[in-house]
Amino acid sequence: MGVFSALTTAVSGMQAQSYALENISGNIANSRTTGYKRVDTTFADLVPDSALNRQTAGSVAAFSQATNSIQGDLNATRIDTNVAINGDGFFVVDQRKSGVGANTLFANQNLYTRRGDFDFDANGYLVNGAGYYLKGQKIDPVTGQLIGTQPEVLRITKDQFPAKATTSIEYSANIPAYPKTNTADSTVPGSELLNPASFPTSNPLATPAGTGLVVGSEITSFLSQSIPGGSVTVYDSLGKATNVELRWAKTTNASAGPPATVDTWNLFVAENTGATGGAVAYRNANVNVTFDATGKMALPAGGTIPLPTMTIGGNAITGIQLTTDGGTALTQNGDVSGQIDARSIRQDGYTAGTLDRVSVSAEGQVIGTFSNGQVVAMAQIAVSRFNADNALKRLDGGAYEETIESGPPIVGLGTSQLVGGSVEQSNTDIADEFSKMIVTQQAYSANTKVISTAQEMLTAVFNIIR
Repeated sequence: MGVFSALTTAVSGMQAQSYALENISGNIANSRTTGYKRVDTTFADLVPDSALNRQTAGSVAAFSQATNSIQGDLNATRIDTNVAINGDGFFVVDQRKSGVGANTLFANQNLYTRRGDFDFDANGYLVNGAGYYLKGQKIDPVTGQLIGTQPEVLRITKDQFPAKATTSIEYSANIPAYPKTNTADSTVPGSELLNPASFPTSNPLATPAGTGLVVGSEITSFLSQSIPGGSVTVYDSLGKATNVELRWAKTTNASAGPPATVDTWNLFVAENTGATGGAVAYRNANVNVTFDATGKMALPAGGTIPLPTMTIGGNAITGIQLTTDGGTALTQNGDVSGQIDARSIRQDGYTAGTLDRVSVSAEGQVIGTFSNGQVVAMAQIAVSRFNADNALKRLDGGAYEETIESGPPIVGLGTSQLVGGSVEQSNTDIADEFSKMIVTQQAYSANTKVISTAQEMLTAVFNIIR
């Protein structure tokens, strides 16, 4: 029995080494496959039940050992839609079942992969090189909140991004305590102030809403008694652009005597700088903007100045507020230039635009850059982790399937990050695989020697009867 057992044990050894060589062959063949995880081979001895003093070494069996938890090198591709996971986790993907375009039907099954060479197909789906479709959740472009609770196959089309009407102008500037207007004369007190008597047709300081006007015949006088405050392009609900020009005029100086006054300014908006005669040229916002002795804005209390409703170049301007970050962004301090230092003028409207490019953030957001300059988060890529990565079931194309042994998916990146414009390479080490191949070859040859020796021993036994 010992010689026959030696034969069967040697055969099991050859089978085990053949299995190991098969895994080595697959690893070498996929050494350049994106996201591939090599398969190692482990061996286990099979010992027959026998008495303590008759125990044998036994035969051998080979088993595969996954390396899903071992990350490959990250390689930059400069393709914006390519993405790699730096750390633990898998992309959630699905397979196409039937149909094309918007009518494509999917298997509605969550599969998992590390292969992140995603790119757009003709229908706006993100598909990797193995044909798996990326899943995630859309993001509401207005609220920034995720839409839905379950990941779906992502489809990002190049639909036009709608225009947004301007509602707010963020204004940050310093107003000079002494404005150097054309009429300002340091030897003449109050010459830097706006003088209502200079406007026989209208009164730019009239306080009822809509009556603080400067008409075309008074433009020269108004410009000489005010200073420019900057300009900004605003948009209506259709995305039509309108240039809004601001000017400031100082109306009172601070006085310590009774009745006590403070430095007061009025904001004017150009309606038609080419106006003539009695046509309106500038409108007063009809809000007294005051500053205390330290140059801090005192009024209006919230730091917000509503712009007057008007029509500029045929476009209606309405519902726009000039904001100053609660009053902290607008100050009145001494400035030798005597002009306004407008540090920042930004508005929140924009015209319609189309999608120019897509990229992926470290948090897994699909970021769209549009032709109108808007950068918007469009979707959140679905990523899942497992307590036992190596217990996932392997599928074609570098995909995996959940098993009982792997445990349920844990949704989210955890401590991992996504790297856009990159892919993960195979974790196969060619030098290591060749070293294992040499060892496997020698072990296989040794097992054949055992068979040859056992065969010679059996031949000797058969020759006894001759």
